Amino acid sequence: MNKRELKVLLDQLAEHYNRKEFIAEDPISIPHRFTKKEDIEIAGFLAATIAWGNRRSIIRSAEKMMQLMDNSPFEFISRAEGSHLKPLLSFVHRTFNGSDLTFFIASLRNIYLNHGGMQTVFETGFHKSNKVAGSLAHFREVFLLTPHEKRSEKHISDVSGNAAAKRLNMFLRWMVRKDHKGVDFGLWTGIPAGELLIPLDIHTATVARKLGLLTRKQNDMKSVLELTGKLKQFRPDDPVYYDYALFGAGVSGLRL
Repeated sequence: MNKRELKVLLDQLAEHYNRKEFIAEDPISIPHRFTKKEDIEIAGFLAATIAWGNRRSIIRSAEKMMQLMDNSPFEFISRAEGSHLKPLLSFVHRTFNGSDLTFFIASLRNIYLNHGGMQTVFETGFHKSNKVAGSLAHFREVFLLTPHEKRSEKHISDVSGNAAAKRLNMFLRWMVRKDHKGVDFGLWTGIPAGELLIPLDIHTATVARKLGLLTRKQNDMKSVLELTGKLKQFRPDDPVYYDYALFGAGVSGLRL
């Protein structure tokens, strides 16, 4: 398959999967339940944080988190101290447990009260380096300022250690990319969509390798940069548009 044929295929797949019908069975359905910017950010971030494994299980667990926050995430974190946090201790999603969630809520509270909110933190990190990897590193640094158990750090990817940061990159896609299809939100304007990195998971990586878009065997940040660079050749201002093509084809078991 030559470059032109590959672009045609990717465009067709992206057009097929980047549509509203995609939302219902994806974790992005959780932030789509809200209209307030801060609620969308918090719900999106928490849903993305636990987004590994079966998507139905992810959605159920994310729904449970929203219920524990009275389905008003921003209002909840704004007053989440002391006894307000105790109900969160019952939460479990795979290795992410109640103590992790309690820390995450406390850290988000600090970010919104003292650092201008998540958008400001991510965009500040981006403007320091002009790279999304710099944005992710800065966010992690600020996020970990809140006292926490060491075990909780594994739930915030460390790009300095070559982590692919799939969940953080997916969250950024949701917040930054404006696709006019009603899937991604496009709420943040301080990070160009053309600088976003592909959220690399097993489905995306498998299809990318089949199509010759990824040669590296490990699913790490080096692979993210390699694949994003290849996709930029087809759509320089919006390379993660093809996340829909690669992930959709992979999760649906499409033969290529």
